Amino acid sequence: MRRRAAALVQTHPEAADVLTKIAEGIAVEGMESLAPALVDGMEPLLDVLPAGTHVVLADPEKVRARAHDLVATGAEFLEAAWMNASVGGAAPVDLGASSFWSFAQVRAHAEATGRPWWSITSLTADEDLRDLEDVRILRVGARDVAGYRGETEKALADLRELASAGWRIVVTTEGHGPAKRLVEMLSGEDVPARLVDDLVEEPVPSVVLVTTASVEHGFVAEGLRAALVTEADITGVGGQSTKDMRRMAPRRRRNAVDPLTLRPGDFVVHEQHGVGRFVEMVQRTVQGATREYLVLEYAPSKRGQPGDRLFVPTDTLDQVTKYTGGETPTLSKMGGSDWAKTKSNARKAVKQIAGDLIKLYSARMATKGHQFGPDTPWQRELEDAFPYVETPDQLASIDEVKADMMKPVPMDRLICGDVGYGKTEIALRAAFKAVQDGKQVAVLVPTTLLVQQHFKTFAERFAQFPVTVKPLSRFTPGAESRATIAGLADGSVDVVIGTHRLLSGEIRFKDLGLVVVDEEQRFGVEHKEALKTLRTNVDVLAMSATPIPRTLEMAVTGIREMSTLATPPEERHPVLTYVGGQEDKQIAAAIRRELLREGQVFYIHNRVQSIERTAAHLKELVPEARIATAHGQMGEHRLEQVVLDFWEKRFDVLVCTTIVETGLDISNANTLVVERADTMGLSQLHQLRGRVGRGRERAYAYFLFPPDKPMTETAHDRLATIAQHTDLGSGMAVAMKDLEIRGAGNMLGGEQSGHIAGVGFDLYMRMVADAVADVRNQVPGAEGDAEPEPTEVKIELPVDAHLPHDYVPSERLRLEAYRRLAAADSESDLVELHAELVDRYGTPPQPVLNLLQVATFRIAARRGGLREVSLQGKQVRFAPIDLPESRELRLKRLYPGTLLKPALSVALVPAPMTARIGGKPLRDAEVLAWATEFVNAVLLEQPAAVAAGAR
Repeated sequence: MRRRAAALVQTHPEAADVLTKIAEGIAVEGMESLAPALVDGMEPLLDVLPAGTHVVLADPEKVRARAHDLVATGAEFLEAAWMNASVGGAAPVDLGASSFWSFAQVRAHAEATGRPWWSITSLTADEDLRDLEDVRILRVGARDVAGYRGETEKALADLRELASAGWRIVVTTEGHGPAKRLVEMLSGEDVPARLVDDLVEEPVPSVVLVTTASVEHGFVAEGLRAALVTEADITGVGGQSTKDMRRMAPRRRRNAVDPLTLRPGDFVVHEQHGVGRFVEMVQRTVQGATREYLVLEYAPSKRGQPGDRLFVPTDTLDQVTKYTGGETPTLSKMGGSDWAKTKSNARKAVKQIAGDLIKLYSARMATKGHQFGPDTPWQRELEDAFPYVETPDQLASIDEVKADMMKPVPMDRLICGDVGYGKTEIALRAAFKAVQDGKQVAVLVPTTLLVQQHFKTFAERFAQFPVTVKPLSRFTPGAESRATIAGLADGSVDVVIGTHRLLSGEIRFKDLGLVVVDEEQRFGVEHKEALKTLRTNVDVLAMSATPIPRTLEMAVTGIREMSTLATPPEERHPVLTYVGGQEDKQIAAAIRRELLREGQVFYIHNRVQSIERTAAHLKELVPEARIATAHGQMGEHRLEQVVLDFWEKRFDVLVCTTIVETGLDISNANTLVVERADTMGLSQLHQLRGRVGRGRERAYAYFLFPPDKPMTETAHDRLATIAQHTDLGSGMAVAMKDLEIRGAGNMLGGEQSGHIAGVGFDLYMRMVADAVADVRNQVPGAEGDAEPEPTEVKIELPVDAHLPHDYVPSERLRLEAYRRLAAADSESDLVELHAELVDRYGTPPQPVLNLLQVATFRIAARRGGLREVSLQGKQVRFAPIDLPESRELRLKRLYPGTLLKPALSVALVPAPMTARIGGKPLRDAEVLAWATEFVNAVLLEQPAAVAAGAR
């Protein structure tokens, strides 16, 4: 398969990225679509099931129609692709082997192979079955539960009525907390109810049995006088099991270069040597020890000469970051003063910023805020009812937010995460915690559509609790608005979700405790000023899906605490992205494919004047689709109704402007088609793509442009970037590219842009973080919790430490492993990495074990304050070493012949030998063990196991 993928790369460059990864043995999203071209003899599903397996069809009428449409759509896609090829596009990969079977063929194959065929249909009879002699029809007299959609009182009334009529009733919930609460509610309504762990016996008549189970929908069987009602039937929200969640704290890592994105010719920044160009990766053997290096090219030291080259050991990859700063940079000179001067100037500018921040931080520390209490049982119950599995980053962020709320200092935290990564759930839990302490919560959002979205989410999650949630926007009717404003003033409204109207002078809160700002970068300066009047001693939680902060205040994350969500939710797939010329047949095929799986489509047409014309054209292309239009110039009630109808699945395709760009969460919409994508900004394209792929279904995004019109170079760069970065959490990469295309000056103002261009964005941000850490340590009451930057440790000992090519054949995977080694900052990280290497590549050979031991020694050396350990002739140089007199005596006693140079802070220790006389120098694991023992005995003052003299 790998050989075939490598061969296809040459003939099909449009699929080169996926094929190259498959050829290197790297699993990649979407690779399953190429299976027919890579594997001989595709098997039907029935053939891989055990003999005698029963085939069960749910809704055979739908299956028949889908099977027919699927075959037709596959043919349409292929035809559109070949038509594209006829006008100069690349020919499609031949996937003829994947042609779907018709319904009749599958049934005939099942009968021929002796597999019984069952059909489950909700229709009274299937006419096709009447003519078959061997068919038996079984009728089940049951119906679906009438959906209550959160109307708990109506559900309780119906359960009371059924129980009093002697029915056998079972109610299931996802978590134990909601089950207990449901029993309390039923008992309070005089309905006999009992909580049971397992349902092993027949249910008792006239008693509601409540238990925990993962059941999606219930049923009512009139004939049996029995009913099964699920939590989803009552609340209207389907859920998945919360499972056992491991509270893994996400790693806080430096922004090291991602080797998978590094290509020859890319500009990089080395902290010690400045801006260079990546050339290649090579292996070198010096004194019998083989190591792997990154080769960087710098400016020549003499005019007319080739550029100087620096060999960076792969175990110090964390010193290298990719250069991002706008214009093409000037290469630094190695050993010159230019780089030191550039860094120094940037540091001075950063210190000035940090000085200004001292005042802000001190003022915040001096302000007395409300100290929230610990979690209540209701808080735990609300969290148990979350229908998804929290990501480790979400759990860590929730803990950080709660810890901030329980401090006497007002919280000011920014939650930064890609679109759809669960920021709303963090805000929801913080809001509930504030309400538990009798405080009010204001949730500020940029658009009226988002008000409706968040109101629905908050109302559904808080439905089981005595919490009053109200919306406030231009969509809210006048009487309701006045009632909400009065409720905020008298304290009867607990949570209000609104647009910038919340910042107007007419709103008065009785006891505001928390302000949540969603998509903070969308609010203007005047809104921020108005917000400050709310902020004086109120906790503030800001959320932003923009991966790179657009203002210095957000970039300097030390003054505002920041939590990052980098882990995608469970079972989330990357959005498969297509960028190309607009083609009617392809659009029709894309819409039909989504309709086949009962999904919905966002169609972005960003011109109000012609939006109705576009909708009419789509109706001609796909007559069976139900199409609606939405744009900002519509009447507010009509716009609200259209979006609500789309939400309720009354329409299949929403033709709209970019008003849906921010925050709209419709998990059933999984195809996005964007017209004139060449006229949109990069972050806008990324945000639009975030509207799809928010559930478990695979999502598709089509960014289209007119094939007959010329495109600007910037537009081409944007579309190329959006096509390349389709991985989950790629928002950071997209925004970094955006920064390169537009330049850094726009983002941080003229004063700082020069310094960013000089040292690169990553290193500049690291300097800012360092300066802010220093500031925080100077401010009384501030916590000095900023992690110190790990120092570089240069290790040059006779150790054969590398990843052999026959152990890890792919250069990309070797670079990834080296990066993980360089970033490891504890022994547990290395144990984890060792286990992963064994799992992926088998038992590691000796050079790999040596590499792990070098990493272990580096951690010990860093603890001892060393920056260099290298072999120089017959001595090993340790630097810097600055010992008190007592420890100097200990060093000379344990390691006779040691030469100390206090002025240079260097110790030259005789190199270890296998024997004092006639011995050979120690190598590999033995020399590392000796060096570790030296650090432990001399610098960390642990007992020396073996005196150096014994060597």
